[in-house]
Amino acid sequence: MPRIRILSDRVANQIAAGEVIERPAAVVKELVENALDAGATRIEVEFAHGGQALMRVRDNGTGMSRDDAQVALERHATSKIAEAADLDRLATFGFRGEALPSMASVSRFLLQTREAGSDAGTEILVDGGRVKHVRDCGCPVGTHIEVAQLFNSVPARRKFLKTDRTESAHIVQCVRLYALASPSVAFTLIEDGRTVFRSPETPSIAGRIAEIFGRQTAEALVPIEVEEDGVRLSGLIGRPGVGRSTRHEMITFVNRRPVDSRTLNYALIESYHESLPRGRYPLAFLFLDISPAAVDANVHPTKREVRFRNEPAVRSFVIRTVLGALRDMGPPIADFRLPNADLAKPGSGEPPANPQSTIHSPRLAASLPDIPHSAIRSPQPGGPIAGIPQSPIQNPQSERPQFRGWRFLGIAHGRTILFETPSGIVMVDRRAAHERVWYERLRSQFGERAKDGQRLLLPISMELDPIASALLLEWLGFLGRCGLEVAEFGRHFFRIESIPAWMHPSDAESFLRDILGALRDGRMPHGNEVVARDALARLAAAKAVRLPPAGEAECRTLVESLFETQAPLTSPAGKPTLVELGSSELDRRFQR
Repeated sequence: MPRIRILSDRVANQIAAGEVIERPAAVVKELVENALDAGATRIEVEFAHGGQALMRVRDNGTGMSRDDAQVALERHATSKIAEAADLDRLATFGFRGEALPSMASVSRFLLQTREAGSDAGTEILVDGGRVKHVRDCGCPVGTHIEVAQLFNSVPARRKFLKTDRTESAHIVQCVRLYALASPSVAFTLIEDGRTVFRSPETPSIAGRIAEIFGRQTAEALVPIEVEEDGVRLSGLIGRPGVGRSTRHEMITFVNRRPVDSRTLNYALIESYHESLPRGRYPLAFLFLDISPAAVDANVHPTKREVRFRNEPAVRSFVIRTVLGALRDMGPPIADFRLPNADLAKPGSGEPPANPQSTIHSPRLAASLPDIPHSAIRSPQPGGPIAGIPQSPIQNPQSERPQFRGWRFLGIAHGRTILFETPSGIVMVDRRAAHERVWYERLRSQFGERAKDGQRLLLPISMELDPIASALLLEWLGFLGRCGLEVAEFGRHFFRIESIPAWMHPSDAESFLRDILGALRDGRMPHGNEVVARDALARLAAAKAVRLPPAGEAECRTLVESLFETQAPLTSPAGKPTLVELGSSELDRRFQR
């Protein structure tokens, strides 16, 4: 049995780096936090090759003396706290004292710093955890830290990094969040020698959002600010109806710290329950100011997770505040309502006339292909349900139901088709059936790489966040082969120039954002085009469906087309397309 030994400080720092420094963006995060804690009013962040080659952060904070600079490179050395009780009074971003030694152990680390009143600054060079020199240098008041050749001492970690474009996107997103958290601080971000953004001090959060996240995003937001029992909620939230397909634009801060809080996220989603269709998420930039004693930031080394001492109270406060603000704004905006919202009010016999509930596209008006009854095989005798297979059809050419003996009864609530059959009553979900038919049709088109599209006379411009922009650049070729042509028009700006024939131009931007949401969530894996086409067809099917007024002929055509598909009993989302109540079930319910 091997003997137990104490690890050296160098090895211990490299192990700790695996928790604190997971990617280049984590380095930038820790250095920017240190700069803000030092009282900096100007912060410049520069990086190259996705941060793998170089990351440099300059600030005009208080700086450090030579002794403090040397101690700062030791593990658990910090000026933020002195005892455990200080965690209940924490007013700074950092407090662990692990970041700098972790960086220095896995990179070529250069620190230059000078405090006010000192004639010379201090320069410390550390390479792979080994101190190369400590000497005087000339530098302005503040701190300049340069991290080069990240993971040079642990090359196995490099293979877990993504492409330069992806890592750059994470760095840009990180700096954006801290620039948003501190509008009184001027930020400059430089990538490969090119200025990404330069944001001076601004008196309002709205101005910082417009500068960094784009005016399109800022125009869809309204301010909110409420204080109650020492807890303050402020920021900007999306108007009713303004939604996204993922949670990535639900950005929350607790005591100016960017966090991923389940409590705040669920409170936001619940607040928008009546303002957004199911499956959509709100757009929000929320700042929660609460006593440090009521929140625990010491949950994870990255400090992105927090816990509240009284989570029900915080959640209730956020819901009341956001819900009250939404109700004051009025009804949802029609342009952002999607077709997966409820399509009819209970008790109505026709689809809704409300234009917010459907997609308006003359290109979708073409009816489904008319399949003659002669092409449908007669059912085998003795089946438990007349004309309906009991499992998804695996070979559509060898099995076809027939509808002889099916009597059309009508449409309930505009959404459910009712048929009387020799065995009972069959109820067909119109939307689920349409989605199944469209899904298989579009999947076939995408598989053939057909470019059945229409060029737009006026291209649609859109602005994306850095991560979404990097993903889109990697997938432009794939989307073009599927009929959606997007061109880069500037940094994080794109133009939609061509769309599939079945799509209305007003739906193009929301559809592309849904695709990017699927990419960020991993539902469209890179390198597997078959799975990606399948996921794209699912998104497209939901977007292509509309429910116009229908009569008996249209309903029969839909059901016949449904049974031409490979899996007629379920929608692409796995929901049932039809339900049967057999005669015996009806007799049992009526106690006959």
